[in-house]
Amino acid sequence: MMFRLHGWRRPPPAHVFVALCVVLAAAALGAAASGAMQIPRMQILRVLLSPNAEGEAVVWRNVLIEVRLPRIVLALTVGAALALSGAVMQALFRNPLAEPGLIGISLGGAAGAVSAIVLGAEGLMAIAPAAFAGSLAATALALRLGSRRPGIANLLLAGVAINAICASVVGFFTFQASDVQLRNLTFWNMGSLAGASWGLLAWMVPLVVVLGVLLLRDWRAMNALLLGEREAQHLGFDLARLRRRLVVLTALLVGPLVAVTGTIGFVGLVVPHLIRLPLGADHRWLLPNTLVGGAIALTLADWLARVVVIPAELPIGIVTSLVGGPFLLWMLARRGS
Repeated sequence: MMFRLHGWRRPPPAHVFVALCVVLAAAALGAAASGAMQIPRMQILRVLLSPNAEGEAVVWRNVLIEVRLPRIVLALTVGAALALSGAVMQALFRNPLAEPGLIGISLGGAAGAVSAIVLGAEGLMAIAPAAFAGSLAATALALRLGSRRPGIANLLLAGVAINAICASVVGFFTFQASDVQLRNLTFWNMGSLAGASWGLLAWMVPLVVVLGVLLLRDWRAMNALLLGEREAQHLGFDLARLRRRLVVLTALLVGPLVAVTGTIGFVGLVVPHLIRLPLGADHRWLLPNTLVGGAIALTLADWLARVVVIPAELPIGIVTSLVGGPFLLWMLARRGS
């Protein structure tokens, strides 16, 4: 690997951040141009800035504004939030395999959504609140049980138990579902960004920005956690309060995303690792670079999901799993060598 070559020096974090932003812009441009209707890349900016477009340009403009741009912005938002949450969970548990689903956020949301679908709810506006409530309930229970004893191990065990319970709830309601409901459940569990709209983004983007800023401000605490709990306490951090804040902020960040997009795996696990390879574990730079890396990853995944089986599209969860699964196997093999 490049970072193991003799004489390898880590690039300046600011340079990595700029490079990632350039890659993100290129990925967004490619995603905007590609799909069932191809739009010339060189025409995208002109079409968007020309309200009096004529002929084919009118169709291009409508497709961009009403379909592709909301979906791209949603991919950027969800990818950034999932990757940032994964980095936070890995710092909190001091475990490179940690991710937001570890404490029940994802499966809690799935249990809420599946329950709502089987009980007769239809449409995003009915299913999303149920999924969000399930995420918050599972996280609150994990936090409540995990805080009964000092240390992070109790929170981890509580998360494992709650995930098992939520999986059982999902299985029970799936068993009770009709054929139509089973189809809806299957597609929801595979993840999709097809529900993107400007109305949805109007509240989701500000929410992710505010919660993301609050998490980014805790980079010093996350660096201290890497040294160990005793060392972090000696540095003046209230671990119980810090743990509670990080878990709550992560749940508030990921819960709405799970509610809207369904289950999208591996982004929170894989992206922090890829960013940590060249930058190291300093969260001052790891977190913002991970945020941009997550936006890139999900934008590329959604782009691939839309173009690989035109005119249909793959569920985005399949794409992220196809990439994330082999990466996890590679990581485990590398650790064992």
